[in-house]
Amino acid sequence: MATTQRKRREGRNERHSAAWGKRLSSVLVLVLATGMAFGQRGSNPTANGRFSRIAPELSSLLSKAKQGSAKTQTVRVIVQYKQVPSAAHYSRMQGRGGRLHAKLHMIKGAAFTIPVSALPALEADPDVASVTIDHPMSVMDDITDNVIGAPSAWNSGFTGAGVGIAVIDSGINDNHPDLFDATETSSRVIYHQDFTGTATSNSNGGHYDLYGHGTHVAGIIAGNGYLSGGQYQGVAPAATLVDLRALDANGGGTDSTVIAAIQQAIALKNAYNIRIINLSLGRGIPVSYTLDPLCQAVEAAWNNGIAVVVAAGNYGRLSVYGSNGFGTITAPGNDPFVITVGATKNNGSAALSAQTKASYSSKGPTTYDHVVKPDIMAPGHGIVSLAAPGATLESEFSSDVITGTDGNADYFRLSGTSMATPAVAGAVALMLQEESTLTPDQVKARLMKTAHKMGIFSTSAYVPHLSRSFVDFYDLFSVGSGLLDVQDAMTNSDLAPSNVGAALSPSALYDPTTHTVSIVYGNSSVASTSVVWGSSVVWGSSVVWGSSVVWGSSVVWGSSLPWNDNTTSAFSVVWGSSTGTASATSVVWGSSVSDANSAFSDAGDDEQ
Repeated sequence: MATTQRKRREGRNERHSAAWGKRLSSVLVLVLATGMAFGQRGSNPTANGRFSRIAPELSSLLSKAKQGSAKTQTVRVIVQYKQVPSAAHYSRMQGRGGRLHAKLHMIKGAAFTIPVSALPALEADPDVASVTIDHPMSVMDDITDNVIGAPSAWNSGFTGAGVGIAVIDSGINDNHPDLFDATETSSRVIYHQDFTGTATSNSNGGHYDLYGHGTHVAGIIAGNGYLSGGQYQGVAPAATLVDLRALDANGGGTDSTVIAAIQQAIALKNAYNIRIINLSLGRGIPVSYTLDPLCQAVEAAWNNGIAVVVAAGNYGRLSVYGSNGFGTITAPGNDPFVITVGATKNNGSAALSAQTKASYSSKGPTTYDHVVKPDIMAPGHGIVSLAAPGATLESEFSSDVITGTDGNADYFRLSGTSMATPAVAGAVALMLQEESTLTPDQVKARLMKTAHKMGIFSTSAYVPHLSRSFVDFYDLFSVGSGLLDVQDAMTNSDLAPSNVGAALSPSALYDPTTHTVSIVYGNSSVASTSVVWGSSVVWGSSVVWGSSVVWGSSVVWGSSLPWNDNTTSAFSVVWGSSTGTASATSVVWGSSVSDANSAFSDAGDDEQ
């Protein structure tokens, strides 16, 4: 861990004037998708209905352990206790053959590799609250600034200066000139810490970011366009960045590396004025968000006054039993507290009317809890941002490298909800520079209320390398509240309630009697009367979601979309019905992995 004061490399050209030209940015999303279910299941019941401390995804291993057939097999898990674990807990786990990886006291837990044979003892341990898999994590990957209205904020003097943003990703190449301050002598990446335990530099010139994703994300947030004459400038070009590296040179990590990074962001909040966390990453959903340690971690940050901006996922093309990509939001974007971002493409124009949904952008409602997601959309397709020399992505997709004004390979093009997410994070930095007292809930509410309502019924996109077209409808499960509008968000002065949870994303409820889907405000922990979207509050659903998306509390177009029960098999994928051929428990990510690999791309995916 170290703070950073790095002198810029010599031999660079003089600083160019900041022209407000087009800025092609691209969105990658880190996806922890291995073995995750998109079907709907209950929490943690055992066969006899008794609550189990062991997550359903570990049930087969638990059975093997009880049968004595686990032998020498091990599994990496996150164990959450009923209190912050003590030395006695660690000693007991060591006695069971466990090996400690990370202390996650923020969620009263720790990450271990344990023998599968130890699972029955953990199930019986009264100090244990839950045991879940420490899931593997990986990435999901113009005209962005003009589309979202960022120049109006810059012209008013707002550039994100003084606002700290924690980028939890594959690292940031802090030596890129576009990340230096106005003096051109010091990097605005003011802190680095690695949570992967792997190398942070290589012989090819890679520095801190060996994968290339985190640097690209950082440029969308805060690049100043130095090597492009301002063409590829980020949304908040004077913001400071805190680099918390949770992904390795292959874009891989785990729940525990990300949770440890979130825990450190909270610890560093006051030292670096961290007001925002950017998570351009995700994975499938194994349990309700109320039981998921990754979701608990982002809620802890939110409760500490840090706005958490998360990618929705890149699985909008995944159609299990005709579900047409609905129900594919990834964690922790399924949490109702966070700001979950989907991706649009600009179709060669900065006009709001020209923006359409990217076909790979994941759609709600979320698995298990049916939370209405995404919350907002932002440009994410074919985005040009900063390159990391010698990084894995630049090597794999060399045709997407773009030369800067110094003649070097300074920029790189990517696509995905990972690229849309930092556009929103940058917008939040502008808002907080203008009005520093805003709470995360007030930021989220204002962004959603002022979003441009995308008044389109449907669009079709043809993807050449798949030789397929994909149709998208513009309901609230596909585009949320609409497209990010920085200008309107910063001129709006309305304030949602300041209490934590005031802007929870609502849930959707299916009524089998009327065959309709309705919006339900609030949950068991937050009363519906405190939710800004409630019918009793001036920010009614028609304001936030747009009159073309909802009619009162009933979702429009329900009878014609795959998430309605007009198609039984598709319905069971999204809503978890046991009727029809697609039972909820059988719809797992692993069963569609070949389809997923062919349908999703982070770079070089030019849908027409």
